[in-house]
Amino acid sequence: MTNPLTNKRILLGVTGSIAAYKAADLASKLTQSGALVDVVLTESAAKFVSPLTFQSVTGRKAYTDADLWGGEGHVTHIGLGHAADLVLIAPVSANTLAKLAHGVGDNLLSVTVLASHCPLVLAPAMDVGMYSHPATQANVELLRQRGAEFIGPEEGHLASGLVGLGRFVEPARILGRVRHLLSQDGPLAGRKVVVTAGGTQEPIDPVRVITNRSSGKQGYAVAQAALDAGAEVVLISAPTALTPPMGATVVAVKTAAQMQAAVLDETGDAHALIMAAAVADFRPRPSAQKLKKEIGIPKIELEATEDILAAVSARKGETGFPKFMVGFAAESQDLLKNAQSKLERKRLDMIVANDILAQDAGFEVDTNRVVLLFADGRSQNLPVQEKAEIAEAILQQIIAWG
Repeated sequence: MTNPLTNKRILLGVTGSIAAYKAADLASKLTQSGALVDVVLTESAAKFVSPLTFQSVTGRKAYTDADLWGGEGHVTHIGLGHAADLVLIAPVSANTLAKLAHGVGDNLLSVTVLASHCPLVLAPAMDVGMYSHPATQANVELLRQRGAEFIGPEEGHLASGLVGLGRFVEPARILGRVRHLLSQDGPLAGRKVVVTAGGTQEPIDPVRVITNRSSGKQGYAVAQAALDAGAEVVLISAPTALTPPMGATVVAVKTAAQMQAAVLDETGDAHALIMAAAVADFRPRPSAQKLKKEIGIPKIELEATEDILAAVSARKGETGFPKFMVGFAAESQDLLKNAQSKLERKRLDMIVANDILAQDAGFEVDTNRVVLLFADGRSQNLPVQEKAEIAEAILQQIIAWG
């Protein structure tokens, strides 16, 4: 399984908008993600950002209207249009929206779109009055009816100084949407995968909580890998500072009890459950009022939290869902022994064991080193690598299982 952007030909159209400078960042992000990016600038776009800028960040020629009449002028648009796996115009102006809606082909970008046979994705950027104008809205609706995908615009401050709907969506979000669109035919297409992530929070009083050091990075990486495989992904997330991957349905929870309720609700028809969250083992009996230090050191009584995997496993015995269950074992000692015990007790199909004391793995870092243990007795050691690579390895096992 690979990133769905790898070696994909993306035709990035850039039109006349102040947001054109952000298109250079988008072109860079697409290229870094493995795509082959061919940029076509309109005459107006080239007044904001030069073709050389795009050529520098993509390592490929950036095209302008001058190329329509060059030595290969009669075939340039045909070659670009036929080679593209996806056409992305970001930013797209009101003028270009009108041209696309009515089949006008008067520059290299518009005739290339007419010659293409692939998905069309449009990210508008313009002033609020221009976007809300009935003519623009009619063009947007017509393009939607023909199958064009729109990303944005968003509400926010605009170059005119006004605030309203018309702001360009940030490049990272556009990248996520493109990545999701290109993964629709992956090996897990049509299958639901539920992923949990982050560290739960158990309240002590209205201000304080008991939690853990989980950043949620591994769980979010697993959710992204599942999306890349074409799955319908539900991400059940405890509080994190991370941006959810584009395309995932996010269910926000805080406590172990809330996470259990969400997991049981979502896994009744799931192909797989991947419990990457760090769920608290204990919770205090919370005080209704803030504990004050003036009254002395409080005595906090703890009780066990819900055993989510045990509950899901018990129901699986009755319903058969989820079909494949993956747990995580974050251990500070006897890693394999404790992980094997959890695998058997929770009746899992696979468990991911990681040593939380390792400085280059576990909590709050971008890398991990794990051992995969399977119900049939197999094991697989994965060396230190990016959490995204660990996530891909986990999803590969689910794909191979069927």
